[in-house]
Amino acid sequence: MTQKSGMGSMRTHNDDTEPASLPSQTVIVTGGNSGLGYGCASALLLASPSWHVIIACRDPGRAQKAVEKLRDSARPGSRVETMELDLASLASVRSFAAKLKDRLKAGELPPLHGLVCNAAVQGARTFTADGFESTFGVSHLGHYLLVNLMLPLMEKPARIAVVASGVHDPAELAKVPASIGVPVPAWNTPKALARGELGPEAANDNAAADRGRRYSTTKLANVYFTYALERRLPEGITVNAFDPGLMPGTGLAREYPAVLRFAWHSILPRVIPLLRLVLLKNIHRAEESGKALARLIVDPALVSTNGKYFEGLREIPSSVESYDKDRAEELWRDSATLTGIEPLP
Repeated sequence: MTQKSGMGSMRTHNDDTEPASLPSQTVIVTGGNSGLGYGCASALLLASPSWHVIIACRDPGRAQKAVEKLRDSARPGSRVETMELDLASLASVRSFAAKLKDRLKAGELPPLHGLVCNAAVQGARTFTADGFESTFGVSHLGHYLLVNLMLPLMEKPARIAVVASGVHDPAELAKVPASIGVPVPAWNTPKALARGELGPEAANDNAAADRGRRYSTTKLANVYFTYALERRLPEGITVNAFDPGLMPGTGLAREYPAVLRFAWHSILPRVIPLLRLVLLKNIHRAEESGKALARLIVDPALVSTNGKYFEGLREIPSSVESYDKDRAEELWRDSATLTGIEPLP
């Protein structure tokens, strides 16, 4: 059976009968068309029929293919659709927010109760439509603007999850073989990072090290953002950061050398249990990490958990560096300037 709702038809997955009730809450997953985001969206749709999941993605074609697959496995009554969102364009973020606001106001969507900030890029140095270095621009600035525009639209209780990574923490990187090659963060002022200028630790980086260090530095920004946001949220809305661990087979290796890409996509996903024994415990399939990420949105036990950092299912401390409140506050203020919004006090 098919029903129309805003962006197109949505099957209710109940074979011959309508579900007892329609979804009562909306959750947005950025980059939910593949990898971790897809795993999270799938887990949300299986968790409860109350969820209407929006896959926010820059490529409508890829997103729609993911939606069709998700619908086939979703729990009866839950719904999933796609809306276009390019985090490399502040204009696209604003357009997405305006369309979502209109649809919520018109009653086309259930109230907004969840937001998963998952999308990220890691690759050769490029710049966004607004002139920001892409790793920092997409993973941090795009999400910063999105969250600030979504907050007035959210109904309490609401939860936000920010995907960070253990690579932000030098102590965690020390456990990873050097062959994986992710250098520790090289923090700089936020405005310099937006221009693509890393701190002095990056002075002698080659192209591969530069790619990895911009990624680890931006993941540190994600943790700073989480902690600064927690200090500003009204009661009833929470935010937590999430480390999914190493996930062989996902798209982050798309610009690795050919041999490493082959190993990442074709060999390592097959031997994850062995890798946990001999290499690193924090290695998971995207489905496993996606389920752990979805837990931050749906688990009743976490309803009051706020401003914390999770490695999979475990709440752990983030890096020593990540608790620098002055840096976090500077990042918050400068991000408001860079994205052209009034900063929350």
